Amino acid sequence: MERVLTAKGAATRQRIVDGAALLIREQGVANVGLDDIRAVTATSKSQLFHYFPDGKADLMLAVARREADQVIAEQLPELGDLTTWRKWQAWRRRVITIYDEQRDGCALSALTGQLGTGGTATRQIVKDLLDRWLEYLVRGVEAARASGEIDASVDPSRAATAILTAVTGGATMLVATGRITYLETALTEAIEDLRRPS
Repeated sequence: MERVLTAKGAATRQRIVDGAALLIREQGVANVGLDDIRAVTATSKSQLFHYFPDGKADLMLAVARREADQVIAEQLPELGDLTTWRKWQAWRRRVITIYDEQRDGCALSALTGQLGTGGTATRQIVKDLLDRWLEYLVRGVEAARASGEIDASVDPSRAATAILTAVTGGATMLVATGRITYLETALTEAIEDLRRPS
């Protein structure tokens, strides 16, 4: 049974999660220990274990959930309103700007960087994120198709999968090379494919 926190307790817990997330973005999950997190968040050892009884494992899961939510939140409201070609272009520009500004400090990189250390629970968080993200894109393709902005023959699931793969693959290559052109090219091509005759 999940513990109900007071407003003050919830705020303290969130402060620890936010501080840990920012530290992990800067230094990588393997380089961050509980003492580092305590120092950054001005938290005592007893406080930390009060909110995260299993220590780092609990805290890393909370950070993973936070980062998964952040990936989606950073793209809103554009991601939730892909109803016209102009709005698809606005979302594309927003995605490229987000990843270009954040580079390897982005929520997606921080989250996927935890995969090797987080086990099954972290993998489930990443899977749920990708499923949610894909659902937004499928709805966007369906809306654009229904309005006549793109061809009726476009398969929403296939098109959305290609677009999501372009973003995540492009973001990974950006982190590896420092070059935004991979993301720009892959995402632009995937979106332009929506208007190309099949």
